[in-house]
Amino acid sequence: MCRADALKQALLRHSGRSKYNRSDVGAHLMATFRRLFSSSVGTKLLIGLTGLLLFLYLILHLAGNALIFAGPEIFNEYSHALISNPLIIPIEIALLLVFVIHVYKAITNYVGNQAARPVGYELKRYAGHTSRKSFASSTMIWSGLVVFLFIVIHVKQFKYGAWYQTASDSPIRDLARTEYEVFAQPAWVAFYVIATLLVGLHLRHGISSGFQSIGVDHPIYTRRLTRWGIAFAILIGGGLAFIPIWIFFTQ
Repeated sequence: MCRADALKQALLRHSGRSKYNRSDVGAHLMATFRRLFSSSVGTKLLIGLTGLLLFLYLILHLAGNALIFAGPEIFNEYSHALISNPLIIPIEIALLLVFVIHVYKAITNYVGNQAARPVGYELKRYAGHTSRKSFASSTMIWSGLVVFLFIVIHVKQFKYGAWYQTASDSPIRDLARTEYEVFAQPAWVAFYVIATLLVGLHLRHGISSGFQSIGVDHPIYTRRLTRWGIAFAILIGGGLAFIPIWIFFTQ
């Protein structure tokens, strides 16, 4: 075999391997991605990232809902501007995806931890100020499940609930009226107050834990994040709980 033929065959073999590598790289990356985020570290990373994204959403959600204090007209205009935005559908889909990943990974992480320790501790003791353990951290899975059910009810009640229109030349949805009707009932007020306080309890540990999961873990920074996490948990949980109480007593 002459050198030209040998070189040609070598090039053909190299070309074949390159094509195979290019076609296989996608599958290899997906397999790596699945292994990474199926691991314990990857699972905690996803829980932390999605949890922090949901925390940021709750800040915006509280700010928007607080406009009810400015009156029904301003609140309805805000609501109309929100649902009229062409980006609202992709944003809602992305938010739903983040929420589903957070719930799914939290449940699988809990189930995996329980399977690794089939016999629980006889007595749980807190290590005082040196421990990151708290009632909030020990009940994350349960408060999270209650919050999940609350969100389903909340979305059904307000997004897909009673639909009224404002009496104006350009009628828009009167979401304030729906809110006033719901929170005129003591049972719903009590339900929302308890549920939103549980949101705050979940955030009390979730915020600092989320930052820790993405690598923000330092003796000084962690203590500050814990304090700020508690402050935001009180702000969000207390703020959301105050709205139905205020409507019940003022409208």
